Amino acid sequence: MAVLAAGALLLAAGCTSQDDAESPAGRGTGSPAGSPSAASGTSASPSPSASRPPADQPPAKGSVTVVSTLTKGLKSPWGLAALPGGDLLVGSRDEGTITRIDAKSGKKTLLGTVPGVAPAGEGGLLGIAVSPDFGTDHLVYAYFTTASDNRIARMLYEENGSTPGQQLGAPDTILRGIPKGTIHNGGRIAFGPDHMLYAGTGETGDDGRAQDKESLAGKILRMTPDGEPLHGNPEADSVVYSYGHRNVQGLAWDAEKRLWASEFGQDTWDELNLIEPGGNYGWPDVEGTAHEKGFRDPVAQWKTSEASPSGIAYAKGSIWMAGLRGERLWRIPLSREDGADKEPLADPQAFLEGKYGRLRTVLAAGGDKLWLVTSETDTRGTPKAGDDRILLIEVE
Repeated sequence: MAVLAAGALLLAAGCTSQDDAESPAGRGTGSPAGSPSAASGTSASPSPSASRPPADQPPAKGSVTVVSTLTKGLKSPWGLAALPGGDLLVGSRDEGTITRIDAKSGKKTLLGTVPGVAPAGEGGLLGIAVSPDFGTDHLVYAYFTTASDNRIARMLYEENGSTPGQQLGAPDTILRGIPKGTIHNGGRIAFGPDHMLYAGTGETGDDGRAQDKESLAGKILRMTPDGEPLHGNPEADSVVYSYGHRNVQGLAWDAEKRLWASEFGQDTWDELNLIEPGGNYGWPDVEGTAHEKGFRDPVAQWKTSEASPSGIAYAKGSIWMAGLRGERLWRIPLSREDGADKEPLADPQAFLEGKYGRLRTVLAAGGDKLWLVTSETDTRGTPKAGDDRILLIEVE
């Protein structure tokens, strides 16, 4: 990985994010106004809150080891969630199905098809999540595109006594009316440490929606498991938690319970953001670091050819970020081994570059292990025999 100029946290090289590249509607004519980094063509400085370790105390170098291939032959996998016993649920964006994967043998069992999913472009069955009270309520949540909108629904997973392929109950929609588009549907959902449900949405290619607080597009949403706004949101009657986003597809919390989100850029910078309630993350007025009043700068940014980020996870003191167009896994260190500083401390490191193609989703598997999902069968990759697959990796 190329080392950047001294003091920079950020990486360089590339242009339009892969999830935009094949759709003319997803491309812009240039960088947004007010983005000095875009104008100069060089990497911007890190956010003022980010610090680097002293020269004599560099953070430990990371490592990634592929332990095994858990399963192969998945079609357009997107969402991934772990059941309490360790087995995985994986959703197919284009087929609208949810499949259970045995975490030891890799055996696949079809749970069923989510009714109402209408795949088109970047839409379809996107994020999935397991209820934090799954042991008692047996609920699985899904974010998906219908003929009219994006929505979030929950379904009863009836494992015992049910026929494989018919184990999902009827969807109970908890939030509807999220704008849909051929591009930029966002789609990641996850339960936070507060047991509330978070969702990343996209602006559907309509830039103005990201700054419109009345729209659910271009936002990070926070809601109860029933889809209702709650205490701690910027507006008591709204599920909008942060705004000014272009297309959020990665959500994760670190050891300090802080929320991080990955975001697709347009022609210049992809971003990793530290999310604060009510924060304005700039799109479409700025892309990447701008140091402009009223906007929150990313903690790290990449040229779009090296990232085009989707899922993220936290493990071993770092955020791990899957890259689609970049075809690599990024490590963003958040702390030294002594834990003295929890802000990003070093240049991100790239691993597995080009070895497994496009990488869609990464999920913590406990300790130093992560699950990693490839994305070669989503119409934008070059599938090989066995694609797509779930890998078990060990990280440091």
